[in-house]
Amino acid sequence: MDNLLLKDVEYQIEETPRGVWRRFLYPDRSLFEEFTSHARLFGMPLVHLTRGIDPTTGKRLTARGVIAIGCKAIGVVAIGQLAVGLIAIGQLAVGVLFGIGQATTGVVAIGQLALAALAGFGQAATGYMVIAQFGLGNYVLAQFGLGEHVWDTLAADPAAEDFFRSLLGT
Repeated sequence: MDNLLLKDVEYQIEETPRGVWRRFLYPDRSLFEEFTSHARLFGMPLVHLTRGIDPTTGKRLTARGVIAIGCKAIGVVAIGQLAVGLIAIGQLAVGVLFGIGQATTGVVAIGQLALAALAGFGQAATGYMVIAQFGLGNYVLAQFGLGEHVWDTLAADPAAEDFFRSLLGT
């Protein structure tokens, strides 16, 4: 098989009213594609999507846009295995405001490992308010918890009970 990195790559370029698609189909039928919207905000594409390995570089491209979707994504809203943004969704999601993923951060974080400033939800979570299997925070509802006001299998702090019951309106 020829080494595509040593050849000029001919992409299929498709111009649409919303943006540009750039595609390449490998001989083994695996696909590289990238979409970049015409619309821009703060100098970034409104939408940037990447998929597959770029034949020019032999690497996965990082999606960068207001809405970024790809294996690696950086944007206001980022979705990918590695996602970084104000709102991040991914296996490893570094969210400033909100993160959801296997390991995640944010003011509000939901994940297997959720490191939050305000509210953490997950298997192991931290934050001011935490609902988790293992929790660390100020108000903690968990199977096992550490913090100022904890409601767990070992004890029920009345302040924690009142706090979490007030969230349910009871």
